Amino acid sequence: MKFMKLGSRPDTFYSSEAVRSVSSEVSSDLIIQVKGTRYLLHKCLCLQRLCSESPESSQHQIVQLPDFPGGVEAFELCAKFCYGITITLSAYNIVSARCAAEYLQMIEDVEKGNLIYKLEVFFNSCILHGWKDSIITLQSTKAYPLWSEDLEITSRCIEAIASKVLSHPSKVSLSHSYSRRVRDDVSCNGTESQRHKPTSKGWWAEDIAELSIDLYWRTMIAVKSGGKIPSNLIGESLKIYAARWLPNISREGNGNKQAASDSDSDSTNDTLSKHRLILESIVSLLPADKGTASCSFLLKLLKAANILNASSSSKVELARRVGLQLEEATVGDLLIPSFSETNDMFYDVDLVMTILEQFMSQGQSPPTSPPRSKLGFQRRRSRSAENINLEFQERRRSSSASHVSKLKVAKLVDGYLQEIAHDVNLPLSKFIALAESIPDFSRLDHDDLYRAIDIYLKAHPDLNKSERKRLCRTLDCKRLSVEACMHAAQNELLPLRVVVQVLFFEQARAAMNGGKVTELPSDIKALLASHGIDPSRPTAPLSTTASLRAEDQWSVSGLKSPKSKISTLRMKLAEDDGLDENDLQSDGLGRSSKLKAICALPTRPKRMFSKLLSMNRNPSEKN
Repeated sequence: MKFMKLGSRPDTFYSSEAVRSVSSEVSSDLIIQVKGTRYLLHKCLCLQRLCSESPESSQHQIVQLPDFPGGVEAFELCAKFCYGITITLSAYNIVSARCAAEYLQMIEDVEKGNLIYKLEVFFNSCILHGWKDSIITLQSTKAYPLWSEDLEITSRCIEAIASKVLSHPSKVSLSHSYSRRVRDDVSCNGTESQRHKPTSKGWWAEDIAELSIDLYWRTMIAVKSGGKIPSNLIGESLKIYAARWLPNISREGNGNKQAASDSDSDSTNDTLSKHRLILESIVSLLPADKGTASCSFLLKLLKAANILNASSSSKVELARRVGLQLEEATVGDLLIPSFSETNDMFYDVDLVMTILEQFMSQGQSPPTSPPRSKLGFQRRRSRSAENINLEFQERRRSSSASHVSKLKVAKLVDGYLQEIAHDVNLPLSKFIALAESIPDFSRLDHDDLYRAIDIYLKAHPDLNKSERKRLCRTLDCKRLSVEACMHAAQNELLPLRVVVQVLFFEQARAAMNGGKVTELPSDIKALLASHGIDPSRPTAPLSTTASLRAEDQWSVSGLKSPKSKISTLRMKLAEDDGLDENDLQSDGLGRSSKLKAICALPTRPKRMFSKLLSMNRNPSEKN
């Protein structure tokens, strides 16, 4: 840190009760009151303003200075300068000294080499040339905002800091860096004993993160306007600042919600307002380019925006940015606590729907083949034809990346559904809307979706038959793995239609995999088609989920017994049709007897087909 010493006389100020005096053979003729301290001084040219305010006829007139900038310390520093007593100036006290000297009008017109002139020379030639000195000086302007603005101290510090950030790293002299904690004291007239060079392009981010939000915002605007700093470094700087000043956002929102609703004290409200201002300022500083801030960071800001009740414009902007790179998110990132007064949901599902809508609205797929050039008959293609082909290849790569992103997002949404399905206050309509927001081609298998539906059914046992059917409408049984089919076949919470489809598809798939039947009979094909099942379509591999609660894991032990599947289906029939056990034993050709026959299907292919064929014959044919 750089400093400057003025004066050569020893300190002769002394205190007597609440009075400060200076040892002198001449009696004092000027009394000055600064806050609670009284000074007995002498009239001089340096204190011209105070001398003009004190009547000459009065020897003991007191001059009151209630609004003196810098208080007692700054005034005494100016007084010592007038007496030639040694004073030390640095980045820590130059702002208060400069404001005090301006208040006392210690200018060159009063006396050559007055304090204002010396302070300006030190400020311009030393303070603004040092990295740490500029930051500390800028921070100290917060105590005197109006004076600092009028004297252009704030603006000059911001310009100096921005110019150093924009300059080549080798040209920046770091007299001190917060992140490196290296002390380096030098005299203004001397040379630095050490020079610490920045080692990375983002070396400045941690240091300016110490600034208050208003000064940080102005500094970042100056840095961005230079146009030399990459957008990703701007985003990284904002992330560092947010980590420094914003409170930790817990994954569990109950405690935060209680604090937000029960906090009535002025101090708590002031803290919330401060954090809200910081968050909204960070959002306004985000670069426009996609990917300049990680999706995880943006979602953390969105969580904080919900907790701090930030402006709707900030929430919409964050949701828009998250939607542009949603494939980078994790399930934990999307678990945004809800603070709505209209519902008791644990997570903000509406906000995630908004993000999904933004993601799905991105771009359309390019054509599958490049447009033919009219000069295609030529042996050597023209440069324009080559450019068209290169452009098409680039668009295809972009389309492929977009398709991969949709596959990732589909997996992400199904995992999110499994988490929010435990919420007993989650309406069925919101669960279905979220499940149906994913395009059909994005789900390679439906195992994760089935897990989410199973969890929702367990958490909401009061759903009626119609609601359970609506819930399972999105589920495609043809895309369930063998393990999922085995679990679904005995799931007593599923609607009858789903259980029937699962059994049909499982038995048909077993027949096709047995290799003993080349083609299914037409009666069986029609029966399978009536339930929307294409037995020729291969099944997808088993899906895995990164993390599932223990109670949500599937157990396939005991699921291989055909008798257990039959009992499950019989119970579903009784529930769906209102029939008792005697009705299920009838030999008629009604719906229940057919489904009874389906339940009795053996696992071996030949016997399965014979049973199905005999089921569709009339009684006369059987005899």
